Amino acid sequence: MKALVSIHDCMPETLERVEALLAWLADLGVPPVTLLVVPGKDWQPPELERLRELSKSGHPLAAHGWHHHTRPRRLYHRLHAALLSRNVAEHLALDTIGIQALLRRAYDWFPQNDLPAPHLYVPPAWALGTIPAALLKESPYTCMETTRGLIFPQNDPIFQSLPLTGYEADTAFRAIFLKHWNAMQANAAQGSGKPLRISIHPDDLQLRRADQMKAQLHAVTEFLPYPEAPF
Repeated sequence: MKALVSIHDCMPETLERVEALLAWLADLGVPPVTLLVVPGKDWQPPELERLRELSKSGHPLAAHGWHHHTRPRRLYHRLHAALLSRNVAEHLALDTIGIQALLRRAYDWFPQNDLPAPHLYVPPAWALGTIPAALLKESPYTCMETTRGLIFPQNDPIFQSLPLTGYEADTAFRAIFLKHWNAMQANAAQGSGKPLRISIHPDDLQLRRADQMKAQLHAVTEFLPYPEAPF
């Protein structure tokens, strides 16, 4: 089974846990993975230097929202927060112009801080919000990730469906749901030959699906980087 591996929510307050996860992954034989960085947090010079060192050691950096926090107001957003995203799906609180501005601001933050410009954008909770495909073409990214798969927005946007796993099982309900969801997604990847997107959050080693995460990583025969064009 092939896989794309990412660590979400890389911020100053999670950086130590992210680095511990990277050491754990390296012990499993997993090559450098993509780090989803939240630019709008209070990054201080020592933390930025640690991020630069992670990038230099081979970990691709992706943009992951701006604040990674929002206050749901619309009914759909409130339902989404209650069932799935809690208060992190910041795109759902924005209109099209706001989403466009966030995408550009997140991209520009990287070179402004002497970091490689990201080619990948992953909205918090994979919720891209309402933005027409024609405007996605104006974004600086060559790849975006949503719950259902990858979007390649340059020229005529192309969508590629890919299975997705997650292990953020911090409640009994989430643990049960993710156990079955992750098994189904891994089976879909093995049956179709498509890469499995393995998404890891900073606390996952301490949560209830850590054993499943380790088992699914062990089942991977080829680790792939996030592409800039469809597979």
